[in-house]
Amino acid sequence: MSDVVVVESPAKAKTINRYLGGGYTVLASFGHVRDLPPKDGSVRPDQDFAMDWEADSRGDKQVGAIAKALKGAKTLYLATDPDREGEAISWHVKAMLGEKNALKGVTVHRITFNEITRNAIRYAVAHPRDLDQPLIEAYLARRALDYLVGFTLSPVLWRKLPGSRSAGRVQSVALRLICDREAEIEVFKAREYWTIEALFLTPGGAPFTARLTHLNGKRLDQFDLNNEVLALAAKAAVEAGVFTVGSVERKRVKRNPPPPFTTSTLQQEASRKLGFGAQQTMRLAQGLYEGVDIDGETTGLITYMRTDGVQMAGEAIASIRDHVSGSFGANYLPAAPREYTSKAKNAQEAHEAIRPTDVTRTPDQIVHGLNSDQRRLYELIWKRAVASQMQSAELDQVSVDVVDGKGVKLRANGSIVAFDGFLKLYREDTDDASDEDDNRMLPPMSERDPLKRQKVDASQHFTQPPPRYSEASLVKKMEELGIGRPSTYASILSVLQDRNYVKLDKRRFVPEDRGRLVTAFLVSFFEHYVDTGFTAGLEEKLDEISAGQLDWRTVMHAFWDEFSKAVEQTRDLKISDVINALDQDLGPHFFPAREDGSDPRICAACGNGRLGLKLGRYGSFIGCSNYPACQYTRRLAIDAGEEGGETLKEGMRSLGHHPDTGEEVTVRRGPYGLYVQLGENGEDKKVRPKRTSLARGMDGESLTLDQALGLLALPREIGLHPETKEKIEAGIGRFGPYVKMGAVFGSLDKDDDVLALGLNRAVDLLAKKLASVRTIGPHPGDKELVSVRKGRFGPYVQHAKTVANLPRGVSMDDITLEEAVALLAEKGKALKPRGAAGRKGKMPAKAAAAEKAPRKAPAVKAAPAKKKAAPKKKAAAKSGAKAGAKMPRRAAE
Repeated sequence: MSDVVVVESPAKAKTINRYLGGGYTVLASFGHVRDLPPKDGSVRPDQDFAMDWEADSRGDKQVGAIAKALKGAKTLYLATDPDREGEAISWHVKAMLGEKNALKGVTVHRITFNEITRNAIRYAVAHPRDLDQPLIEAYLARRALDYLVGFTLSPVLWRKLPGSRSAGRVQSVALRLICDREAEIEVFKAREYWTIEALFLTPGGAPFTARLTHLNGKRLDQFDLNNEVLALAAKAAVEAGVFTVGSVERKRVKRNPPPPFTTSTLQQEASRKLGFGAQQTMRLAQGLYEGVDIDGETTGLITYMRTDGVQMAGEAIASIRDHVSGSFGANYLPAAPREYTSKAKNAQEAHEAIRPTDVTRTPDQIVHGLNSDQRRLYELIWKRAVASQMQSAELDQVSVDVVDGKGVKLRANGSIVAFDGFLKLYREDTDDASDEDDNRMLPPMSERDPLKRQKVDASQHFTQPPPRYSEASLVKKMEELGIGRPSTYASILSVLQDRNYVKLDKRRFVPEDRGRLVTAFLVSFFEHYVDTGFTAGLEEKLDEISAGQLDWRTVMHAFWDEFSKAVEQTRDLKISDVINALDQDLGPHFFPAREDGSDPRICAACGNGRLGLKLGRYGSFIGCSNYPACQYTRRLAIDAGEEGGETLKEGMRSLGHHPDTGEEVTVRRGPYGLYVQLGENGEDKKVRPKRTSLARGMDGESLTLDQALGLLALPREIGLHPETKEKIEAGIGRFGPYVKMGAVFGSLDKDDDVLALGLNRAVDLLAKKLASVRTIGPHPGDKELVSVRKGRFGPYVQHAKTVANLPRGVSMDDITLEEAVALLAEKGKALKPRGAAGRKGKMPAKAAAAEKAPRKAPAVKAAPAKKKAAPKKKAAAKSGAKAGAKMPRRAAE
């Protein structure tokens, strides 16, 4: 019987099965096979952090398949990924198999491999080990921490901050970084400064540009020239001078290649160079690691992609050096191999760097086996790994001082690449603007060379606020602070977006108001637990657990004792306390200072109320202190629309005032959707202000005053029908936008604009409707038109509000005016008793039943056709109209 190997993915299983041959059965666990149930009590701190584990149907199915394959097998190889999560999956699989009594007589081995190649797989099988218990305990601690924070802190959020989502342990810290950066940007005040640059010509006529650094013998700081007057005076001083070369400094510097990729640096560089998000990068890397079809064989192209190590295997380094020497020449190969040291504090987590499994598989050679995104990412990984073993680049940096002998000095910087080295293959993208000087060449010059001055420019600049975080810079910041680990970066960024706490705008993270509220709440009442230093310290303890240096339960008890007390302190927290704390913290965001100096919190509706943060059943909003007298509200978003752009999903947005009446025009949200309103409710509640629903496709956030006035003016006259000369109107009714001609209505298509619909389009829409309507002629009684129409239940004739169905077998085209009048007259007799009795509206139920009973008599007589129906006639007779309603159905049975 064959031995059993368990991996995580089916793609990996197929490849490994081929490498190992017929003596092995390779099965996939499809990731985790069980997890903590998403309910309170799955982790019990009072029972020394005992945990309940629960398998889903897929996990049960996969473990069942493994148990079935183990019958008769001697060895089980647990070959899940070589990281903490992979170790945990192996532990879960073994535990579930043990519960099924499937491991009797089976030897269990743990094997790991950093690349899916034939040699790596066979070497792993030949060198098995036991499960790494410290690594499993680190997993247990991390899982318990995340669970307890989520299930303890989230309910506090829901009770004290309605409308918020759940709070995660590491995600909340990452969110705080984004929100803190946004707060820095909001309070940033730009400062003006000027630079002076002059164009010079050498004695040989070669041009170069230099920037003013000294004036009147004094070195200029950035803000010494902070207005146009000072800048123009400095410009004039340069224009008045006669310049020579004061000094020329030359030095050769080396630039070393960057190390091969870790998870973090791969995500950063893929974001900068390729525009890939962290999730996309990891998904593509997973596919390259598990293997793609190359020449009919599934081949793993890169090593394991979740790592914080930069070292490479010795054979890989040797192979890369051979490739560099053969492809680029001996000059590009350093004398000794380059060795990089990992910054990871836990050696067990510091796996080999991300590199190609076979350097001879160049991106050009395997281009046909990859899609576009896979090819680009593989090329990035391949070039970075190869470049890491190439010779350093050498650059000649030159600095030239230009002087006039009267205290005015300018400086020109430049550099040229003397030897490109690794730059021949790979250049690392950075946010450092100084790199622009790398290829700026200066012409040959010597000291005391006379220079000919050309034009002089004075340029105005303003300091810029710190940039918002991109995916790359946020991952880099988290790595620097020690927050999260390689396997968590992508999921952290994804969760923040999924919860609508942040959004990506031009590839930069912008916090949503919901995210800022959550951060402000956590900082106000749980600051210790969203502190970057505390979170990084906890990560270090988890690393020490995985290294076997700390007991995981000891760490958990220390955390839980403090955390549970902090949560308990918020039990009696009043909503008013929350509002006051958030209002104070986020006031500058929701009520930015106005240029005219007026109070940004004054209510725009009543003029004397104070706007502030409010909490409602469905979340937070801005409201007036004069509520309920003033019901002004707006949503939590700063919008640069008209008149301040005050908006609120739960309330209204002011669009301006009517040009004729001066009444305010607002867009509001009602129980049936958005609508525009002219003016406010008066003292007479019977007189309501004019309102109109928004047309389909209109956005209440971007609606303009002109559009709103057009809606309020509906229905509008479009023109006269070219044939009938009847008036055609457009409006919005109960069922949406329409066009109308007399009693004929036509619905607008989704692309039609009710405010801009023209006569030709209106005629086309009505023509479709008129195709189902035929006018027969004027009624002899009052000369109103009689028409025949297609109805839901068949054709009918109509005169005013009276309708009569056509007899069966009579088509719309055959009915004459005389026949239609007769049908309508018969219908009128049936309706006449209502009017004769002086009743309006619907008849009482009993009277209606009495009138209907005679018309149902024929159906009752049909009942004796079935012998068994006869005994029920007496019972039916007792109920009058009810019998008439039910007997036909029974007779039909």
